[in-house]
Amino acid sequence: MKPFVARAPLLVLGAICLVIGVGAGLARLGWGVPGWAAQAAGLHAVLMIVGFFGTVIALERAVALGQWWGYVAPPALALAALAAARGAWPYSTAFALAGAAVLLAVAVVQAFQARALHGWVLAGGALSFAAGVALWVGGAGLPPAIACWLAFFVFTISGERLELARVLQPAPAVRAWFVAAAALFALGVVAAALGVDPRWQVLGAGLVLLAAWLAVHDIARRTVRQKGLTRYIAVCLLAGYFWLAVAGLLFASGIGLARAWDAALHALLIGFVLSMVFGHAPIIFPAVLRVKLPYTPWLYLPLALLHASLVLRVTGVAAESLAVRAWGGAGHAAAIALFIVTMAGNALRSRR
Repeated sequence: MKPFVARAPLLVLGAICLVIGVGAGLARLGWGVPGWAAQAAGLHAVLMIVGFFGTVIALERAVALGQWWGYVAPPALALAALAAARGAWPYSTAFALAGAAVLLAVAVVQAFQARALHGWVLAGGALSFAAGVALWVGGAGLPPAIACWLAFFVFTISGERLELARVLQPAPAVRAWFVAAAALFALGVVAAALGVDPRWQVLGAGLVLLAAWLAVHDIARRTVRQKGLTRYIAVCLLAGYFWLAVAGLLFASGIGLARAWDAALHALLIGFVLSMVFGHAPIIFPAVLRVKLPYTPWLYLPLALLHASLVLRVTGVAAESLAVRAWGGAGHAAAIALFIVTMAGNALRSRR
């Protein structure tokens, strides 16, 4: 069976979670949305993190592993989020735990194969994801689960960048900086999961140190001087590191769970994580589906809209303006839609 035929349905499941999750987010901001999205407003985080991001990352990991059992995780995570949206909690719990367990197993196998620091950082991300799922289905509440899911994204992305940074042959002191920053961040995540203070301040300090490490030692600082897709990816990465630092500063300020919670959370998930998705999608999707997807400068348009809308959202939070914050959220949705249209149009032009 061709990779496109076998793997496209898994991406479709993730896309469905994305559409419902974006609609649920708009409903939380007060926008009028269809009933199926409004009913899922309370599951916005689950649909986006478990259903969409979890499915896409699990699929990427399964393709890299090349074993049939790795493909259990992507549909399981998507179905877990969709079942939760329908109120089918027993099915949602079973799917979520199964998907998280398989994703963790894949990461551990790959860590043993790599036998390097970046492999264990990636495995730590998968462990954080599984811990977040366990907290969520166990009824611990969303804040502890979200702290673990933030670690999933941070360790996954930083682990991949650490792997690429090996070409620069970093000195032992550089690796020690990364390990210390990651350890401090992990300590904050554990404290947040257990409800021990000062949790968000420690977590935020770790994020700031990791953002500084990435900004200084990532190869994006060099590749941004090149052209085409290479420069576009570097711009996405460097912009993401800026927002990671902003999120860390907001958490470290001690107001992470008060007025600035929305700004800190979306600075990380939109500014850092989604910027990485925009940057790596032109590489990941062709690798997963075995389709050609050439670079186009039009990709900068949704990227610019994404970051401009995030500036608007953070401004709305700072000014305590629900209207400005809502328009920022609408800009996120528009940027995602524009990015999908740009990618799809580019793929169609390539086929012709």
